[in-house]
Amino acid sequence: QRARAFVHQTPLFSFSSSSSFFLLQMAEPGDRDVIIGRGDGEEESCSGFLGLRFDIGGSSKSRTKSFHPPIETHWDLNSAAAAAAGKKASSPIKSLLSYPLMKFRKTKSLIMILEGAHDPKDKQIVDSFREMLLREGLLPPKHNDYHTLLRFLRMRDFDMSKSKEMFQNYLKWRKDFRVDVLPKEFNFTEYDEVKKCYPHGYHGVDRYGRPVYIERIGMVDLNNLGQVTTFERFIKHHVSEQEKTLKVRFPACSLAAKRHIASTTSILDVNGVGMSNFSKPARYLFMEIQKIDSCYYPETLNQLFIINAGSGFRMLWKAVKAFLDVRTMAKIHVLGSNYLSVLLEAIDPSNLPTFLGGNCTCSDYGGCLMSDRGPWKNPEVLEMIQVVNLREEINGKCEDGDVDIEDSSMPKMVDMQNKDGNIMNLLEEAACPGSDSACSCRLVLQKIDCLEASLGDIKNKIKTLEDALQDTKMALKQHEERPKT
Repeated sequence: QRARAFVHQTPLFSFSSSSSFFLLQMAEPGDRDVIIGRGDGEEESCSGFLGLRFDIGGSSKSRTKSFHPPIETHWDLNSAAAAAAGKKASSPIKSLLSYPLMKFRKTKSLIMILEGAHDPKDKQIVDSFREMLLREGLLPPKHNDYHTLLRFLRMRDFDMSKSKEMFQNYLKWRKDFRVDVLPKEFNFTEYDEVKKCYPHGYHGVDRYGRPVYIERIGMVDLNNLGQVTTFERFIKHHVSEQEKTLKVRFPACSLAAKRHIASTTSILDVNGVGMSNFSKPARYLFMEIQKIDSCYYPETLNQLFIINAGSGFRMLWKAVKAFLDVRTMAKIHVLGSNYLSVLLEAIDPSNLPTFLGGNCTCSDYGGCLMSDRGPWKNPEVLEMIQVVNLREEINGKCEDGDVDIEDSSMPKMVDMQNKDGNIMNLLEEAACPGSDSACSCRLVLQKIDCLEASLGDIKNKIKTLEDALQDTKMALKQHEERPKT
């Protein structure tokens, strides 16, 4: 059963691994009905996404069906991050106290980058959707995120009722699958071994700043894959990697590019792939992966380049494209062996491995697909994300017990600071549930904001005094240099 379980876990089943997407077409008619929906909001039909352009000739038949290819995310955070995930969680306020005040000074500008510009039309619909969910008690603070809500609305063509149903299913699935505790409870120790049998990974960013994901389907060793992991563990790993992509990789790319990044550019090398590569167990796993990605992580693929598409693969493609709607096909670029010029339009050579025609070897990491190279590996960027998340976590924990607080002024702040002798004492007091000043967690952030404003005023005054002192020195020097009469 172990060997059978992972025949599913080839790149042919998940979608950055779009091969999974094509593998589906080899299924029996009954299987096909389960996986591909008509895009009309049926319960398990999680399909459709925004279009860009399509590179292959021909048009889809009038009898098309929507199919949303999900993003595949197979990568590991560095060991330090993994170790940190296993530590006992601490109070957000206590964590806040471990950061110097200066760490929080730029959080507002960082949040603006991570949020990006909101289209007025989209914002109006998202606000209406949010209000509806709040009225019905269906929007936990943790998931009250503009871009999350927008992704579900887009997936259902901005139909509020269908989007609500999809969002409800998403929340229920997260609870049933225990998504939020996966980082603590699940450790995919066989990851390195899986990667040897299944060449894949993230490597750099495209010219816009999106993460680039690569899979080499033709080099997959199914026999060895079946010996190193199981179906259930692979599904958990897949979900945990999706979570890391949303929470770490996209934010890191956003901060590096200084604009909102929320999708991936994927490359699927199908050299040598044909009809014989797809098995019924593989199709079964794909059904599970496709459902998770389409229904619970929608709208995260920017575009997919399928390269080295030979005659065997093109036979599959002819069967597949009849089931795709225009929006889906617009994100897929099917290319032969002369793909390099097209890839270079989207990705700089420094972010392409040499085996794809780029300049990078990542020799220090054992190859490009082992390096997990990208902004998400930069310690400074990760620390910025941690600070932003910490602040948002504190705000989120205040939602249930929010209390109106008088508008804080610096004189009050100074009085409180003098009373306790140290601003850290003030923060510790606010963090203590039994303290008279512990109105809410938000009080701490308000005091920090107040201090930030005060520090700015003090700097301006110091600059003014320095300028005045310099003028005084010049006047004294001129007076001394005057000839005595």
